[in-house]
Parts: sequence; C-alpha cells; structure tokens
Amino acid sequence: MTTLAVFVDVQNIYYTCKQGFGRSFNYRALYKHLSAQGTISHAIAYAIAPADDGQVKFQDALKHIGFTVKTKPYIQRSDGSAKGDWDVGITIDMLEIAPTVDEVILLSGDGDFDLLLKKINQTTTCYTHVLSVDRLTAKSLTDQAQHFTAIDASLLI
Repeated sequence: MTTLAVFVDVQNIYYTCKQGFGRSFNYRALYKHLSAQGTISHAIAYAIAPADDGQVKFQDALKHIGFTVKTKPYIQRSDGSAKGDWDVGITIDMLEIAPTVDEVILLSGDGDFDLLLKKINQTTTCYTHVLSVDRLTAKSLTDQAQHFTAIDASLLI
C-alpha cells in the first residue's frame, strides 16, 4: 500500500478557502479521503499558537482526526507588521520525510514552496502532490507538483 505524508499550511488553507469559497476546509473529509488512497505515515498541521478557545478547540479537533499539530507564536513587529508562517519548518520536515514515503501531499498555494517540490522531485522517487484552492494557488507551485488537486465543495464545511 502507498505511504503518504501530509503537510498542511493551516493559515494558507484557512484564508484561501475563506476567500475562494467563503467556507472552511474540512480536515476530517481530507483525512478520510487520503486514508482510502494509502497509509498515512505522517499528517502534520502547521498552525499559529492558539490565542483563544476557538483555536484550541480547532487544534484539538485536528489532533483527534490524526494530525500532529505544530504551533509557533504569532509575532507582532514594532512596525505593525506581523509574521506567523511555517515555510521553513514545513520545508525541513518535507525534505526529511520525503525519502521515506511514496507520496508527499502539501496543502498550500504558496509559491515559496515551488523550489521545495523541485528539490524533492530531483532527489527522491517520492511523488509530489499539491492540494489547494485553484485560483489562489501560485502557478510556479503547480508547475513543480507532479499532481495538483483543486479544493472543491467535497472538502469544505
């Protein structure tokens, strides 16, 4: 059976689903769908440290579904800008895990990950798959993915 590793850029998926559909992403439906495709050896959701009960409940729900939830604090800079992305953490984990699985599935539309997929494609036999909101996904990312799946109503709440 195919071994899968799933990496979710929670912030990106949250905002693109809200912008693209006005709805939330259905992590339970995703996990069920992917479990039918193979054995999920890793399912990691990268999120911002919870600031309220709603975020705590959401992250607890992800853990209950089967995700490992990695969090980092949301940083508010003195100039008013903010930072809370997981690009480097996702990259490190994917590079470490890709050689040990048959397929990596990245949930993000962020074009910053195009070089990561290119590297995985060049250095492993691992199949690369991106799942994101079609019109809000960087073309450079879909160009590097061996497969792209557009989020549709079946993966929304």
